[in-house]
Amino acid sequence: MVKDNVVVEKSMCFAIRIVGLYNLLCSQCREYVISRQILRSGTSIGANVKEAQCAQTKKDFVSKMYIAFKESSETEYWLELLHRTKFISEELFQELWSLNRELYNILSVITKTAKED
Repeated sequence: MVKDNVVVEKSMCFAIRIVGLYNLLCSQCREYVISRQILRSGTSIGANVKEAQCAQTKKDFVSKMYIAFKESSETEYWLELLHRTKFISEELFQELWSLNRELYNILSVITKTAKED
């Protein structure tokens, strides 16, 4: 596996963590509604980043990266909701929040820079 693209690698690692969170929420907490939402948005970040790597045009690239950015924002919402409703611990929340925030910031810079070029 080639690890030359930071955002591709970080979004994949984050997606793996989100799948683990989904499994935890379903098996231990019997929470199925929010867990599906965060599974969808949290894994969509990496899927859109990966799709952007094969974009046919710059506009297409920016569009896919912006979708990934928006999915990161949505994931932030679900993480906060899970935390406030006590489905996840403070420690798990902080860890996932931090990882997601890092992606959010990277994607923000990528979309802004790509639009300016």
